[in-house]
Amino acid sequence: MCGILAVIGKKDLESVKQLSKRMSHRGPDERGIYQNPEGNIVSHERLSIIDLTTGRQPIQGTSSAWVVHNGEIYNHWELRENELAGHAFRTTCDSEVIVHLYEKYGYDFCNLLDGVFAFAVLDGEDYIVGRDPIGVKPLYYGKATDGTLYFSSEMKSLADQCETFEPFPPGHYYTPETGLVKYYKPKWQEVSYCTRDLDLQELNDSLTNATRKRLMSDVPLGVLLSGGLDSSLISSVTKRLLRETGQELHSFSIGLDPEAPDLKAAREVADFIGTTHHEVYFTLEDGIKIIDKLVWHLESYDITTIRASTPMYFLSKYITDMGVKVVLSGEGADEMLGGYLYFNNAPSTEEFQEETIRRVNLLSTADVLRADKSTMAHGLEVRVPMLDKNFLDVVMSLHPKYKVHDRKKGVIEKHILRAAFDDKKEPYLPESILWRQKEQFSDGVGYNWIDGIISYCAKQVSDEDFANAEKLYPYNTPVSKEAFYFRSIFHKHFPQEEAAKTVARWVPKWQKNSDPSGRVCDNHEKHQDDLINVSTNN
Repeated sequence: MCGILAVIGKKDLESVKQLSKRMSHRGPDERGIYQNPEGNIVSHERLSIIDLTTGRQPIQGTSSAWVVHNGEIYNHWELRENELAGHAFRTTCDSEVIVHLYEKYGYDFCNLLDGVFAFAVLDGEDYIVGRDPIGVKPLYYGKATDGTLYFSSEMKSLADQCETFEPFPPGHYYTPETGLVKYYKPKWQEVSYCTRDLDLQELNDSLTNATRKRLMSDVPLGVLLSGGLDSSLISSVTKRLLRETGQELHSFSIGLDPEAPDLKAAREVADFIGTTHHEVYFTLEDGIKIIDKLVWHLESYDITTIRASTPMYFLSKYITDMGVKVVLSGEGADEMLGGYLYFNNAPSTEEFQEETIRRVNLLSTADVLRADKSTMAHGLEVRVPMLDKNFLDVVMSLHPKYKVHDRKKGVIEKHILRAAFDDKKEPYLPESILWRQKEQFSDGVGYNWIDGIISYCAKQVSDEDFANAEKLYPYNTPVSKEAFYFRSIFHKHFPQEEAAKTVARWVPKWQKNSDPSGRVCDNHEKHQDDLINVSTNN
């Protein structure tokens, strides 16, 4: 992936280049910048994945339009051969189709893109900025006191330049003529539409196809394998698809020690499907040391984001040090299928479905934000097949009666996804993994990680300071010392009032304890209600 910055308004080229450099970790391979005669600027920090030789950005279209893009357009060859047949292309890079679609269709083309993206097209005084449907790729926008507009992959490149700024909403585009426009309007956003009958083969086929698309790469790729259902399925499907080419597949997992729940499970999966497996270990002390830097990268003070991003940050460095630049991961299934254990307490089928819709709409503030920023901190691209548009449509349109779960009645979470890949003749996974209980990533790396970080933060925040939490942080006031500690670090890096409002906290519903750890849910097999004493009004 990459980092993009667009500045609409006459600014000094060198100063914009320095703002773009704040995201150099997102694009360690090369930098490009262009200022048009009208004074508007687009800048690009590149991580080279597709077209390593001619794909440098910004890319010019056939006339005066230029594009910068962060993400991958998986159907770029189909677009070249159909909608854009006859267009003369300068590169074989997937990003170039965006500027040609703009030249042909004007503003109305985002729904033609199959992939993930944050892009800016600059054409004289005209421009269009867009973000993918779910917000897999980060994007922020803001306005300076002189009216200059900024669009950036990360908040750090515009926060001190803008009077107002916020996350750019997923599934929207912005132009000077129209302002903000919502282009992604799936029918499943309405609960009443979600009445589709279950077809297990369709589930299997659509996820397999989604994974196949994401093998597009001109550099080595691997899989993040936590040992949970979602990452294990993606790893297994990927391995099967790569058998066609005989390509070796590397899998990666991380934990506090070899006996961590996720490491043990990942080891079993790797042996079963035949990947070249790598285990990485970190200590509580290691995690504590990098929290400050991690918060700067994440641009978040959310508890579960920081807890889960810490191991992912260490793992990403190991992977890129090996020379692997792309990994597939399993984010998204828990949101669309109601896989978190708290869903077991949903009061009704309708409320269960409403919560899946809410969680999918919030992915850009939680799991996909964590996945992108903790990996891109080391220039590693993560791809998420579960959030493929077609697979998402299939799953979200199902009648929620197929998704609800009740462990007391023997119906496990995400049972339909498990059943879709329960192949007795040629098993995708060991039975023990296919039907393993949901374990949230920050728990699965080793229970001592969360216990230890809670204990550490409690010692860093005095009772006196914590008592003043509401005065210090009136917005999203911390309700635990851990939350207070993370918030104080965030405030140091991003003191602007607007910055705090860009963060949404991940909070479970329908349970007494609102700590985000899965272990506080009474359905967890190692339930620990007193993990942390926090207010249920979190």
